Amino acid sequence: MTDDITTPDHATPDQPTRAGFVALIGEPNAGKSTLLNQMVGAKVSIVTHKVQTTRARIRGIAMHGPAQIVFVDTPGIFRPRRRLDRSMVAAAWGGASDADVVLVLIEAHRGLTDGAQAILDQLANLGQGTPVALVINKIDRVKAEALLALSKQLNEAYPFRETFMISAMRGHGCQQLRDWLARSLPESPWLYPEDQIADLPMRMIAAEITREKLTLRLHEEIPYQLTVETEAWEEKDDGSARVDQVVYVARPGHKGIVLGKGGETIKAVGQAARVELEAFMGRRVHLFLQVRVRENWENEAERYDEIGLNFRDGDG
Repeated sequence: MTDDITTPDHATPDQPTRAGFVALIGEPNAGKSTLLNQMVGAKVSIVTHKVQTTRARIRGIAMHGPAQIVFVDTPGIFRPRRRLDRSMVAAAWGGASDADVVLVLIEAHRGLTDGAQAILDQLANLGQGTPVALVINKIDRVKAEALLALSKQLNEAYPFRETFMISAMRGHGCQQLRDWLARSLPESPWLYPEDQIADLPMRMIAAEITREKLTLRLHEEIPYQLTVETEAWEEKDDGSARVDQVVYVARPGHKGIVLGKGGETIKAVGQAARVELEAFMGRRVHLFLQVRVRENWENEAERYDEIGLNFRDGDG
């Protein structure tokens, strides 16, 4: 959280400003990142067809009338097996416990899975009085009668404050959700400047963009055994930026996969990441990628700091 707070000049006693944190929790691939980007109106969180792509708690900031809604996109909650997994799940529940409002995302076509039930069971550990709303996502995949039956089943399993049925990808139902969130946040000065859409450093946003392009390009091969760090950032006199990034892989054989034949894979990834980064920043970017082998990077505290996770949360 920033130390600066902002009270807009147009705030009135009849319409006081509100601000607070909204945690998005759910199973991997439930659509949390898509909903975050839909609410903010810009791409601030990595979105792919792969599960478990969000590693750090990413805050996206949406303005709605006199309310500033700060979304915390947490990693998907799943049964952890490795140190990295445990740190990701701890980050997810940490984001929920610190929030003013919690949204539980459930995929309409998957329903009340064992993983979803485990999340509902864990909600009992949240602070008393924290509003928890149910968000049934991807409603375009099932029929209306099935949605009503699922909503009834889920509300019997946990006493949700409200229920919303949405398609985060298409934006259906998101306006009603946004309206309710704006009313539910506590009265408060704004926590961030009005024009800020995320509180991640640009170095981390740039690394997330490159990691997304790698995930999309490599499909089933090694996405979960690599990480990307922005090693250097240099502002140039002409207004452009030079960005040097390192892709860390866990095994020597993975380096060749990431590089591709004649370097074609890493070249395509770098080009796609550069185009998106330039669009995000609104200026020229010179992006340089290297691939290095760090066989034990998942057990290095420094790597966790770079991706916004707590190394000690992974202790088994």
